[in-house]
Amino acid sequence: MDKQFYPGLPVSIQRNPMGFIYGDGVFGPQPERRKLDDIRNSLLDEQSEGPEVVYAIAMDVGKVEHKALLKQKMLLFGIVTYAAGKIGKEPVRSQGHIHAISKHSGWSPPELYEIWEGKAIVYMQETVEDDPGRCYAIKAQAGDVVLVPPGWAHCTINADPAILMTFGAWCDREYGYEYDRIRSNHGLAWYPIFTEDGNIRWQRNEHYSTRELCYRQAEPCTKFGLDAGIPIYTQFERNPDKFQFVSNPEIWKENWKNFEP
Repeated sequence: MDKQFYPGLPVSIQRNPMGFIYGDGVFGPQPERRKLDDIRNSLLDEQSEGPEVVYAIAMDVGKVEHKALLKQKMLLFGIVTYAAGKIGKEPVRSQGHIHAISKHSGWSPPELYEIWEGKAIVYMQETVEDDPGRCYAIKAQAGDVVLVPPGWAHCTINADPAILMTFGAWCDREYGYEYDRIRSNHGLAWYPIFTEDGNIRWQRNEHYSTRELCYRQAEPCTKFGLDAGIPIYTQFERNPDKFQFVSNPEIWKENWKNFEP
């Protein structure tokens, strides 16, 4: 892990096979490993070749002392690491999903990302209807935080094919993923493509109507009371109520209006 950023949890990234090593006092599950065949339907070219295992994901990680508190707050902390390399001309990425509506809140919950290692792009769009609504691609690196608002479809991209990319995220404990409409549209509204010089350009998915893409750098998420430069798990330790807007989006209802990631 990038020695310049410590995420507040003693967790190490295992490269081969991809996964995680939990330090003293940390609980976490064996990771699930998503394969290239699992995401082919969302690619620009479904026949593209790339790493067999695209990413490893561990949902419900934390310090043992917080296990009961996390359940009480209906919060879950997840960790994901993405393979290096490319998938054809595209970067290694997830297929994209929408969060299912949580029974306890009645909302499709938001998700708060924190990049731990490497370079990432968090892509998001308002809907998966023919008109995708506003579309954003947020560039982020170690220590940056990106907030995906309730109900938005999104995916995560490893923007540097030379290295792994890892992030942690606050999620609703009653999480669920919906893929059907994204799969039927062969992905989200924009495909990331590597240029010959290693930069990323964006190609529109013709299954959606045309919408402009806003492509920019991550900015501090101060509107929701977050402290720039302090790991989001550490912020939870200091104030367990700070991330209640993830499991109960209603409390920040006004902030979601006209929200710009």
